[in-house]
Amino acid sequence: MTPAHPSARRHPPQKAAVAVGAVFLVIGLAGFVPGITTHFDLLEFSGSHSGARLFDVFAISVLHNVVHLAFGAIGILAGAASPAASRVFLMVGGGIYLLLSVYGLGTADHPGANFLPVNHADNWLHLGLGAGMIALGLLTTAIERKRGDYPEPEIQHQ
Repeated sequence: MTPAHPSARRHPPQKAAVAVGAVFLVIGLAGFVPGITTHFDLLEFSGSHSGARLFDVFAISVLHNVVHLAFGAIGILAGAASPAASRVFLMVGGGIYLLLSVYGLGTADHPGANFLPVNHADNWLHLGLGAGMIALGLLTTAIERKRGDYPEPEIQHQ
């Protein structure tokens, strides 16, 4: 089915932002579901002392789940707003997740600084999410350029 108005069609970055946002929403909600989250009774607001594990693997806390929910909402809103907002979400959000993996590596031996909390599995996941989001931002931009939907940057001569 084709949208009635051409501007109503979703561009590749928007589709990617909505898909990534939906995944973050599902993961954020799953962190509050006993069974999907093991040791649910050990779920803390924040900090490395939270013993809850999403899928019995990933360290989580209420704050960690809220971060996932916020990223999900931002992704869906960016996807609804425009291709440019979607690209910003994918690229900047990906960068934030890459930094989060570095944060996790840096706090591995410092539990007091690990307020989200994150463990080694989270670090690898955040690294993959960050790289994947940036790759989606670049790939969807390349697709738009190929279709002529996104102009090549102009080089200004001085």
